[in-house]
Amino acid sequence: MSTWRARLLPPALAIAFSAVLCAAVLLASGADPVATLAQLVTQVGRGSTAVDIVNTAGAYYLVAVAAAIGFRMNLLNIGIEGQYRLGACAAAIAGGAISLPPGVHALVVVVVGAAVGAAWCGIAALLKVYRGVSEVISTIMLNTLAFGLIAYLTQTFGVLRGNTQGTRIIPESGWVPGIPLGGAGTVFGLVLLAVVVGIGYAVLLDRTRYGFELRASGLSPTAAAAGGVNHRRMVLSVMLLSGAVAGLAGLPEILGRDHTFTITFSAGYGYAGLAIALLGRNHPVGVAFGALLWSFLDKSSLTLDDIGVPREIVTILQGTIVLSVVVAYALVRRRELAAEQRRVGRATGTAVAPAAASTGGDRS
Repeated sequence: MSTWRARLLPPALAIAFSAVLCAAVLLASGADPVATLAQLVTQVGRGSTAVDIVNTAGAYYLVAVAAAIGFRMNLLNIGIEGQYRLGACAAAIAGGAISLPPGVHALVVVVVGAAVGAAWCGIAALLKVYRGVSEVISTIMLNTLAFGLIAYLTQTFGVLRGNTQGTRIIPESGWVPGIPLGGAGTVFGLVLLAVVVGIGYAVLLDRTRYGFELRASGLSPTAAAAGGVNHRRMVLSVMLLSGAVAGLAGLPEILGRDHTFTITFSAGYGYAGLAIALLGRNHPVGVAFGALLWSFLDKSSLTLDDIGVPREIVTILQGTIVLSVVVAYALVRRRELAAEQRRVGRATGTAVAPAAASTGGDRS
């Protein structure tokens, strides 16, 4: 298969699959697919929806990159939800407890969030490296522990405002100014942090030796070890890096709008990040489009009640889109394997059973 076909065919198939499946879901729910799509698109131009999409996409991008870093090593960091919430909580507590010059104050808060996220994920990394505990099990359990620890921290170091328990307000010296867009709202200043992280992720993967070792260990730990790569060290460092990025995800809201962490702080980003990483195929640009699409569906869905479509239908659409991407890439991958085996068979004069084409996995 030519290079351009290999690159364009999977996303084209994914778009076609998702369009058909989403239309089927909407029809089954009694909704008009065309009217629903028009309502979603139209909502972007109303009020602060466009700005809300960008702000939320920034957080989605950070958690998705955190997940993608692990996926590159065949590690499934399910604990991103706990890592980003605990990182935001600890960062808010630290920010409210200190007084530093503007800029330095915010930088310290960012460092604390990343450090706490890395440390919390590091527990699962150490369990995997030295005790062989699956990171899937340990990170899921650490999520529950993180939620309990957050409740304790907000109760111990926080204050009660009305009916909501939260941390102390971060002084103005620790705020990160946003980008005002008039009546459309204000873009969080730390949305730019997502851009920086995305560029760093791309450079790390494709322009450094560490990135090469990361990808090699993900493809084949045995072959990587034969080449001198310390697999244990890679697992530990990748998990720490994934947790650090996850710890940053809640900071745009903390430093740009809320200036405190409350028990009602935004939840669910971590689980969405796993799906967005799959949607973007772990590629920095693909993940960015996935984060924007996810955020668009989230924020635009608020208007679906106006046309009699339940907002919960968007959750089904998001899952359908991810499923379409996975299926499309799997089909193209199998076709590539079958074509390659046929070429090898013709070159060697041997026949290859078609069933062999179904073996192997997509390691992109």
